[in-house]
Amino acid sequence: MSRREKLATRVQVYLNDPKVVSSLNREARTGRIALSQAAGQAIVRGLLKSPRADPEDRLLNLERSLRDHMRSTGRDMQIVQELLIEVAKAFFLRLPDAVADEDPTVQAAVDRRIERLLDATAARIVSGRRDGERAATAGEPPSFAAAN
Repeated sequence: MSRREKLATRVQVYLNDPKVVSSLNREARTGRIALSQAAGQAIVRGLLKSPRADPEDRLLNLERSLRDHMRSTGRDMQIVQELLIEVAKAFFLRLPDAVADEDPTVQAAVDRRIERLLDATAARIVSGRRDGERAATAGEPPSFAAAN
């Protein structure tokens, strides 16, 4: 004989769980193999000490996608933070200090304006709208809408 013969052992298994049956049928269809072969592969995977992940594992795919998204979002936030720091440095380098800056009334007014800006930004983030969308609905250019 030129081919090696595979020894096959016949095992009869009764499955009562409909989820297991449907999963086994799905695996047989996707692998285009007989149901008994799919069952054999599933048993082999289950008996391995470190089973491989199912390539159709949706949870694993979602986890990988989320990890990639978090990585790119973290990178984007780092870029935004660095740009903001550079803009603040450039702004303060060109802004002369004045005696009026030390006035408590001026400082309180500035603090109040910053708080309003932060509140408006937080409201836009929560509502899911951008500044341009809010201005377009109000019928004003974005530059005027941001000043309100």
